[in-house]
Amino acid sequence: MKGDIIVLEEHHERAAAAIVPSLLDAIASKPARYTISVAGESGSGKSETGQAIVDALGAHGVSAVLLGQDNYFVLPPTSNDARRREDPDWLGPHVEVRLDLMEQNLVDAIGGADEITKPLIDYDANSVEDETIGLAGVQVVVVEGTYTSLLRHIDTRVFIDRNRLDTLEHRQKRNRGGEVDDPFVENILKTEHKIIAGHKQLADFVITKDYDVVEVASVPSV
Repeated sequence: MKGDIIVLEEHHERAAAAIVPSLLDAIASKPARYTISVAGESGSGKSETGQAIVDALGAHGVSAVLLGQDNYFVLPPTSNDARRREDPDWLGPHVEVRLDLMEQNLVDAIGGADEITKPLIDYDANSVEDETIGLAGVQVVVVEGTYTSLLRHIDTRVFIDRNRLDTLEHRQKRNRGGEVDDPFVENILKTEHKIIAGHKQLADFVITKDYDVVEVASVPSV
């Protein structure tokens, strides 16, 4: 998303370094592009961890791209916040997020497309446009976002197990849209927690609140 600044810290890189080596054989043996999702609550470090995984893959000679769920919201941020406030049902993966389009982008990538066209949200302009991403030479597509565990065409799922209390410091630093001091946003985060609490059970790797990595199941070669 335009306007977002991703700052990688040591714990993001450490988590990626713990995950990526165990995936290399599966990536190499899969005839199509490999896919990885990074999910978790707001402020848990999904974007940073997703980028750290892309960077770690690159260090092993594996080309990867990162797709962020924030670009797939139906409405841009200010408009989406207003809609949430006027419509209590405007929340969740199948209402305010175009997961179907993200899924289709994955299907196209896995199918060997040389490029995909995806939404790009401009945070400051509160607008949505399209951008084309080239995939020539790309071996792995990493997707990050709150609900990305629900995407069907994922080979490896990563879940960051940090709730809104664990992520408070990060959200205070970012304080996007004054979210930290807004009781309405805090209630949204409580609801979001309930929605995705069970997604941890779908994960192949769980990143704890201290950013330690737990491999839930070994990743088989494809």
